[in-house]
Parts: sequence; C-alpha cells; structure tokens
Amino acid sequence: MKTALFEYSGGKWAQHPLSKHPDKNKIQLVLCFSGKKRFAKEDIYRLLKEDFPNSAIAMCSTAGEIYNNTVQDNSVIAVGIEFEKTEIKAASVNILDFQNSYEAAKELAKQLLHEGLSYMMVISDGSMVNGSELVKGLGEVAGEKILVTGGLAGDGPDFSSTLIGLNEQPAEGNIIAIGFYGNHLAVTHGSCGGWDTFGLEKRITKSVGNILFEIDNKNALDLYKKYLGPDADQLPKSALLFPLSVTAPGSNSQVVRTILSIDEENKSMIFAGDVPEGSSVRFMRSNFDALTAAASIAAKHSIFNDQEKPGFALLVSCVGRKLILGPRIDEEVDAVAETFGNNTLLAGFYSYGEIAPFNEGGHCMLHNQTMTITSFYELP
Repeated sequence: MKTALFEYSGGKWAQHPLSKHPDKNKIQLVLCFSGKKRFAKEDIYRLLKEDFPNSAIAMCSTAGEIYNNTVQDNSVIAVGIEFEKTEIKAASVNILDFQNSYEAAKELAKQLLHEGLSYMMVISDGSMVNGSELVKGLGEVAGEKILVTGGLAGDGPDFSSTLIGLNEQPAEGNIIAIGFYGNHLAVTHGSCGGWDTFGLEKRITKSVGNILFEIDNKNALDLYKKYLGPDADQLPKSALLFPLSVTAPGSNSQVVRTILSIDEENKSMIFAGDVPEGSSVRFMRSNFDALTAAASIAAKHSIFNDQEKPGFALLVSCVGRKLILGPRIDEEVDAVAETFGNNTLLAGFYSYGEIAPFNEGGHCMLHNQTMTITSFYELP
C-alpha cells in the first residue's frame, strides 16, 4: 500500500513529505476534505480528476481538515491510496430519494455487499441525514463481520448544510460508501472521548427519535439550562461544551450525544443522534488534557500489532472537540501521530458525527464528541 497526502495551494497540489510517492495513475481511491466555502467557489472535482484520472474520488465538507499532525480551516486536502492486492468499489445515494435515512443506508450497503467485502467506509451528509438511522441500516445489511467506519460531513460551527460528492462536485444530501475487497487488507479501529461526567445519573422519560422532551419527568431543556448556568445564554452553541452520556436500555455501553439545536416553543432539545426513552443519562463537561489523552488511546486501540504501524490512518473527530480545544486543537492529532511513532500518514476531518463500533466490536455506532481512528495495513 502506498499513500500520498496533498494540499491544494497556489494553483497546484503540494505533496506532504511523509507520502510514499504512489503512481497517480494507479491510485484507486482519493479522499478529499475541505471547507464548504471552497467547494462552493472552486471546481475541486475537476482539479482532482485531472491529477487522478483512474481514481474513485470522494469529497466531503468539514468543520476542519486534518493534514497529518495539523488541523486547518477551509483548506483543500486530498489523500490518494494505491493498493497492491485490494480492490475498491464505491457507491452513493441521496437521502431525498428515500423515505428515511434507514432505508437509504440499507440500499447503499446492499450495493457493495459482494463476495470478498472486508471493510466499508461511509461518509455522509451531516445535516439532512439522521446518523442513528444511518448506522442502523448499515449494521442490518453489513452485520458484525464487516467493519464499518466513517463520519458525517461538517459545515464549520454553522450547522447549516453540508456537501458530499462521489466522482462529481459535492452537493447536499449525498451518502457515500466505499467497499474494500480481498483478504490482504487489515483494517482496525479505535475510539475514545475523554469527557468527564458530573451530577447524578438520570433517566429519559419522554423522547421521540433524536428529540428530547423530559428527563426524570421534568422538562429537559429547563433542566439542562440549570446545569449550564451562565453558559445557557449561548445555547445552542454552548451545548457543544456540555454533551450528554447516554446508555440505551439493555446496553452497557455509553455513547456521547451532542445537541444540534433547541426548540424554545416546544421546550425540546434536538440531538445529533437518537436518545431513546428509558436511557440512562449523565451530563458531561470537557477536560483539555483528558481530550488529548483520549486521542492517543483511540490510536492505541487501532494498532494491529506492536511491530507494525499502519500505512495510513483516517481520523474523524467532532466539531465540539475542536471548539473546546481551540488553539490547542493540534495537540490531539499530535498525540495520535506520536502514538504511531510519527511515521504514519494521517488525514481526516472534524465532523457532525463519528461512525465506528465500540472498541470491543459489534455493529457500527454513531458517536459524538469522540475521536475515531481507522487504521489500514495491507498484508503480504
């Protein structure tokens, strides 16, 4: 496997020093991450197609681009991958063509469910798609034997609209899946949040999908504002600093849920993923050092063996982490780079939702406020 990382600057693609110098004509997959404004103003797809004529080209708007061990805003980065013994197939659907995100996900996954499928990467619109329904549909078709990871596109801190494109200029509503086939590829994953919980455990007593109305039979929005104190005046933006830890009924695993918006008229809170009735919840807050340490932990979970570091690692982290860490945001990707010995090429984006199983395995899940890492090793 040969991987190269590029940044579009000054009218040309500049290659990162850690790149393995693959033949551009043999690159099978290009992943391009950029701020939405750049996609809207420039024909980035045309530029990519000119340089990578034989590649499947997947493009995603972001809340920040991860360019090896640095984090950038409104840049245009691309990672090109050439495999020796692994086949790539890509497919896409648009959410507007389906009744819901669950049905769209099932149809998308079915398009790639062919013999030899070992891993599926999914990059989805982050505004129009319900992430929880997306992972349910993917999990139903792929099962637990096929690893599925990826993330939801971003739009900086604006939460307005996102853009996704497969072999075309990006547009709203698209969902991309990329299948990897053969038995010469090992793909591993890791995820970790690093948030501190506080307050007593409570229970969701009224919710519909990703809309929360009541906790412990009390209005959830009023209760949340009480916990936020003076930060309540900055809702919904300040909610990124105080997510919820949610444990669904019958599960022992916690997922982090971020508030996307609030409805003052209905006294409700709209989350980036489902918050089922009967779930146990606790409030959370940030700890700078713990967030950075969590990124390193996620990287350690994705190491295949102690003797071999990955040839490439895809990082998908949450916009909330970026807003909290602020000027220190490079520290979390630096922590990942150091864990891999500073010789693994890194690329990725800040998202509106991260897709990966829990570290112990199982179906893919939707995470918020979490660093997720997918590492790639091509075997002899």
